[in-house]
Amino acid sequence: MLWTLDEAAAAAKGEKRQGNDRTEISAVIHDSRDVPADSLFIALKGPNHDAHKFVGEVLEKGAGTAMVSRVWWQETGEKNFPEGNFIIVDDTLEGLVNLAASARARSIARVIGITGSVGKTSTKEFLATILSDQGKCHANKKSFNNHWGVPLTLANLPKDADFAVIEMGINHVGEMGALARMVAPDIAVITNIEPAHIGNFNSIEEIARAKSEIFSAMEDGIEKGGIAVLNADNPYAPILQKAAEDYGVEHIVTFGESSGADSRLRDCTLLSDGSRVSVKILGDKYKYHLPVPGKHFVLNSLPILLVVKLLGCDMKKAVKSLEHITPVEGRGNHIPVFLGDGDIPVTVIDESYNASPVSMQAALRVLEMSVPAAEGRRIAVLGDMLELGADGARLHIELVNPVLKAKTDLVFACGPLMEALYNIVPPAWQGGYAEDSKTLAQLLTAIIRPGDVILVKGSLGSRMAYVVQALQDLHVPGRCSGSDDGSKSCETGIEKAREHAV
Repeated sequence: MLWTLDEAAAAAKGEKRQGNDRTEISAVIHDSRDVPADSLFIALKGPNHDAHKFVGEVLEKGAGTAMVSRVWWQETGEKNFPEGNFIIVDDTLEGLVNLAASARARSIARVIGITGSVGKTSTKEFLATILSDQGKCHANKKSFNNHWGVPLTLANLPKDADFAVIEMGINHVGEMGALARMVAPDIAVITNIEPAHIGNFNSIEEIARAKSEIFSAMEDGIEKGGIAVLNADNPYAPILQKAAEDYGVEHIVTFGESSGADSRLRDCTLLSDGSRVSVKILGDKYKYHLPVPGKHFVLNSLPILLVVKLLGCDMKKAVKSLEHITPVEGRGNHIPVFLGDGDIPVTVIDESYNASPVSMQAALRVLEMSVPAAEGRRIAVLGDMLELGADGARLHIELVNPVLKAKTDLVFACGPLMEALYNIVPPAWQGGYAEDSKTLAQLLTAIIRPGDVILVKGSLGSRMAYVVQALQDLHVPGRCSGSDDGSKSCETGIEKAREHAV
């Protein structure tokens, strides 16, 4: 049991209306498509949607309680749903935030907040995986990292959780402070500062200052003033360090390749299927094999293991856990697609969830390390990187050198910004251009062949997941190389890619 009806109503500062005896709440949800039994449905209202219209549906599906606005209750709910349990509030988002604050206040968990321009979700997922082997760990689902995702995550924080890993994302100045007050992290990690969402900020320095507000509510951390974990290699680290000091953070540690980093990369060998890594963390040396390709994942492992060590966890077990991680869907997972009776698949590198100049370059380096089989080719399928402001066209054009260095055989491009890059790659490399991803998918699927390695990447708004879906729709069911377990793994990867594209 997560909450009782009485507890949730009091925490949300709402009025309870009990129409049945289902007074135990198992989960707090916002999505009418996924309704666990006895859950509490939050009827959020936004500029383009109003979830109050789904209240009847979720109650029929098994939700025990709904949090609704007072206006909706007076106009609709009271007369239409006499047998439902309700928590009535003036504003449902405010009620959710109040519920989250109460969950955080009652929690005994050590809370780690994670932000940064790129790498937040992968870092969160990998850290949560490792901490789940050390105790009971709670974390955001998917990328629920914004003004409603963070309080929803906290509202689901179990009373007895040992750890909570909370990803925190912003698009504008001033948003982080509100998230920080909700999360009150014991340890705050900033992965890096880069020109992601730069179109919503005046400068990269402003991005750094905005994200540094994660340090503004750390007075009640594990250590007095909390612990800040910073990227020593990032040029904006001094801005972050000064902000942490100004906010009263007393413990500041670093990670990176720099000689003075507290979690330092000593050596790594980059391979097509992963990396062999040697690190030194707070004076102790560790070696491990990271089963996901790309140096960016190697660098992500540095703050993860540093946090684990700061928490006093079993490092031997943590390193072993790290050696079994898998990429998050849409963020570097590899999907084998068999086109027929042959034994050689097309390999799809699914990076379709999001893109920035830095993450695009990292993905192209993974493509460079990939080895096509037989007559296969390296194919880059790139969608627009959005929210880059006035520098958008230039930042797309500057990808030409990483594309060339990746030994790309063909480039497919989607969207008006990526067209600028497409027009300057060698004509022999131009595979196709389209304004939308569905049209581009038709061009791509017409030319692929076994052995191809296909990188698909773009901002979420460019809808490159449709391309991934089109590729995996070509897959012949049951066609996977290796053992029965391998076949099951392949089919699972295909199904997850399909879910991501929906």
